[in-house]
Amino acid sequence: MNPLMNIGEAAKAAGVSAKMIRNYEQIGLLPPAERSDSGYRLYGLRDVSVLRFIRQSRRLGFSMEQIAELIGMWGDDARSSREVKAVAQRHLDELEEKMREITEMKNALQHMVNACKGDDHAHCAILDTLAVDSPAAPQHHAKVVKTKRKDGEQADSPAKKTSTGPGSHIDLMAWMRGVTTAHG
Repeated sequence: MNPLMNIGEAAKAAGVSAKMIRNYEQIGLLPPAERSDSGYRLYGLRDVSVLRFIRQSRRLGFSMEQIAELIGMWGDDARSSREVKAVAQRHLDELEEKMREITEMKNALQHMVNACKGDDHAHCAILDTLAVDSPAAPQHHAKVVKTKRKDGEQADSPAKKTSTGPGSHIDLMAWMRGVTTAHG
């Protein structure tokens, strides 16, 4: 006999929220629940097992698409472990790439933080580093910016730039002090 549980009981047994159970049903990871005569969702032990499977998969960072693929394999006695391993290996490769990217970001940020004096002066090595590869100010097109005048009316004005020649950068701080963008 398979005891049936309401959504709250199933959520507690599986270690997930009732909201996530409804979401998993909506996206097709969990089949639609049986319903009581009064319309309440009812879940069995198999449903709780699937919910635990999803929870464990999410903890390992598998995407919903990968979890759907794994659930399909879990229920397929004809699948080979090679197929399952391939899904897990692809995910592991993705995680390793993300770790490399995060390590690169961390190292670059650490370098910038170390270079910044963090004192009361305006000069900041972090901002200088972030601006190094910013696009050069356009030399032949004046960009029109919608601004708000002090009286609240909108006006068109050319974007301010402090250019000192080819390859120079827009002085964003000067531009931000001089222009309040209109919303709407």
